Amino acid sequence: MALSEVMKALSDPTRREILNLLKKGSLTASEIGAHFSISAPAISKHLSILLDAELVRCRREGKYLYYELCASVLEEVLLWLKDLKEEEE
Repeated sequence: MALSEVMKALSDPTRREILNLLKKGSLTASEIGAHFSISAPAISKHLSILLDAELVRCRREGKYLYYELCASVLEEVLLWLKDLKEEEE
């Protein structure tokens, strides 16, 4: 996990909303896109950034790709932030 990629991914409100959607379970790109008023290529770009940051993973079922939250990276970031905060005190 590259922290800079994770922070870049989390910096965008659309990507944060995608992560919120995936908290509820796996979704296809089109199911994710139905929640936004942006193009399918824009959704694909957002998903690509989230994949690169390892915040989501993708699995194939038949002809569909399902995206799901990868909470372990988020847990690592939270632990890092907690440790950083504790060092300040």
